[in-house]
Amino acid sequence: MSKQKPLGDDELGTFDVRDLIPQRRHEVLLDTFNRLGPGEGFVLVNDHDPKPLYYELRSMHGDVIDWEYTSRESGEWRVKIVKTDASIADNEGVITRYDVREIPKPDRHETIHHRYGMIPDGETMELIAPHEPRPLRREFREQYDDTFDWEVVEKEPGRCRVRITKSERSESTADGEDLTSAMSDNDEVSTEASVEIPESTAELDVRDLPPAQRHEKIFEAYADLDDGEGFTLVNDHDPKPLYHQFDAEAGPEFYWEYRKRDPGEFRVLIGKAETYDDDPTVAEDPNAPF
Repeated sequence: MSKQKPLGDDELGTFDVRDLIPQRRHEVLLDTFNRLGPGEGFVLVNDHDPKPLYYELRSMHGDVIDWEYTSRESGEWRVKIVKTDASIADNEGVITRYDVREIPKPDRHETIHHRYGMIPDGETMELIAPHEPRPLRREFREQYDDTFDWEVVEKEPGRCRVRITKSERSESTADGEDLTSAMSDNDEVSTEASVEIPESTAELDVRDLPPAQRHEKIFEAYADLDDGEGFTLVNDHDPKPLYHQFDAEAGPEFYWEYRKRDPGEFRVLIGKAETYDDDPTVAEDPNAPF
């Protein structure tokens, strides 16, 4: 954190997080805000709109955040963030909290998955919703299988608190070993002779993009591919819903293959496979994420 003047003066310190990896940004920013006293703050510099952080801070600390955009330029967003009063929120037992009632509906699920992918194994995220978010729980089961614990800790009309804990991984999986055995049978790559694996010609890392912009960028990249070409998608959580969207909208040449599955870093080869016969099924369900 760089400061030209003390925080007590008119000029606030500037905190540029663009050089931090995405997994570290929220952790560092939450810790920085926790350390602020009433009336203190900083200017956040980010490479995209950090609105998910605003929802997170309000959910964690209550209505003590003054949030003012001072610049919204491409690649450089500046936000003046001030703690207006002492926080009275009780965050014991959770690493983060989202009151989803304050998040616009189109952004809710993607924002939650985005943040969940960043929290360390064994940590807990708390959600506050107007009712138990069962559709979200189904999404978690589809994406993360049995690697999370879902606990309803409070339920009353108009308010439901759910705690989601990310399970500890085994040592072999955590160290990146035995990745093949950790995958399900349905995750194996199709080896039919009539399908040629696309060549990855580029890497598309969407972890720095706001959740609402990710799918658009990915589909634009896919549309620019020629047959036999692909790109490596890098995401901070398992992009399983994206697979289903491609499966529904793309043709039989669509190819999907997991290359890496680590907390905060999922790599998937997405491409257009060349097919050599008239059988439209040979490229279907390639390495499907089920």
